[in-house]
Amino acid sequence: MTAALNKLQNDLGYMFRDESLLELALTHSSYAHEHGGDCNERLEFLGDALLDLAAAEFLFTAHPDLPEGQLTRMRAALVCESSLCRAEKALGLGPILRMGRGEDKTGGRKRPSILADCMEALFAAVYLDSRDGQNAADTVFAVIIRLVFSEAESVIAENTDYKTLLQETAQKTAGVAVEYKIAGTEGPEHRLEFVAEVYVGGAVAGTGRGRSKKDAETAAAKDALRGLSGSAGNGA
Repeated sequence: MTAALNKLQNDLGYMFRDESLLELALTHSSYAHEHGGDCNERLEFLGDALLDLAAAEFLFTAHPDLPEGQLTRMRAALVCESSLCRAEKALGLGPILRMGRGEDKTGGRKRPSILADCMEALFAAVYLDSRDGQNAADTVFAVIIRLVFSEAESVIAENTDYKTLLQETAQKTAGVAVEYKIAGTEGPEHRLEFVAEVYVGGAVAGTGRGRSKKDAETAAAKDALRGLSGSAGNGA
């Protein structure tokens, strides 16, 4: 187990002073029920809050022009179970989890909810282990950003409804209607792309291309949002 823990710490990018915190973060409730002692559920509670705060600070800094509503939805995309499980794959937590026999036999080591919870517990363990220093938050935020937010923009894009965001932004900032039109198609038959235009208040605000009309409209909405955000930032 020591070799596995050393590898985990190297992959995590943080070496624990108190390795018992790391072991606790890897202890599922089923193991505690069978063997006694504590499990990682309390650490998970703290780690969840740290993850939310790290995502909020990351997005607040990376997207200074976006309103609160958009930032909230982007944060939800970043901290969801699938994002945590994507990060977990880089660490390979499943085989080293301390888990009860029953949970293990029913596939617990591969269950997304368990792996995501363990990631949150790990973040809390890093924070608690480093909090005697002056930069505990910075330390755990650096770990979270490297592991979870490394593909932030693609994760956000996969989970963001740009058409809804554009509708809400247009209503809030300009009080005008949004309308989509398919302007035409481009490319050969086997790679045909639709070209969409989105009108905000009767004027073309964005264009987009996609293999389907829906994809083209989504791309146009994303393009329009860039323009609206830039105009808002310039006081237009």
